[in-house]
Amino acid sequence: MRHVKKYGLTREQLAQVALTDRANAMLNPRALVREPLTLDEYMSARMISTPLCLYDCDRYTDASTVLIVSAGDAVDEVSCTPIRIASMAGSVERHSWDQAEWMACYPTGADLWKHTDYTPSDVDTVQLYDGFSFQVITWLEALGFCALGEGGRFIEGGQRIALDGELPLNTFGGQLGAGRLHGFGFAHEAVVQLRGKGGARQIAGDPRVAVSTSGGGPLATALLLARD
Repeated sequence: MRHVKKYGLTREQLAQVALTDRANAMLNPRALVREPLTLDEYMSARMISTPLCLYDCDRYTDASTVLIVSAGDAVDEVSCTPIRIASMAGSVERHSWDQAEWMACYPTGADLWKHTDYTPSDVDTVQLYDGFSFQVITWLEALGFCALGEGGRFIEGGQRIALDGELPLNTFGGQLGAGRLHGFGFAHEAVVQLRGKGGARQIAGDPRVAVSTSGGGPLATALLLARD
């Protein structure tokens, strides 16, 4: 609500996260929810805590994923395309789940770019934590894809973050559509996209750089992944 009052975030703007996630989940055979979602359905949904409605909250699921991290000199031992961790960052605003005064995604997002020559303009896709849809807004701002307070206007209409947009978001459906994996699903999907293994949801072109995040409120982590 602070963001709404201070920067003018609207529910129609916020809805684009849920609508994008659901559209991508429909293309993911492993997604938890694969039915279409319209803006009218979103706007009329039961409110949970203003401005967040039912569709702004992630979905719990029984699932798992595996990420294998190894030293660079081990790449000859694997047959799959290796994806490099080009940069990583993390921060803790407070050791509590209470509302953070200043969300940890903001210092984390800034720190991510201090350890690499890559910039936001090099990123082909973003897999951003969406325990609540609003966290996507703050991650976009924190990572420098738009200015502080401009997250809602940045995704307005949904075209920019669509599968065929300039910055495809949560291509597997995110936690709002595919189901909650406590952040691991975002790293997994980033690797899938950089390997070109996304199937019906694979973004066009030759994606080589992705950002994956987890958390964002009282604590946050971010990975910059690259296919060299």
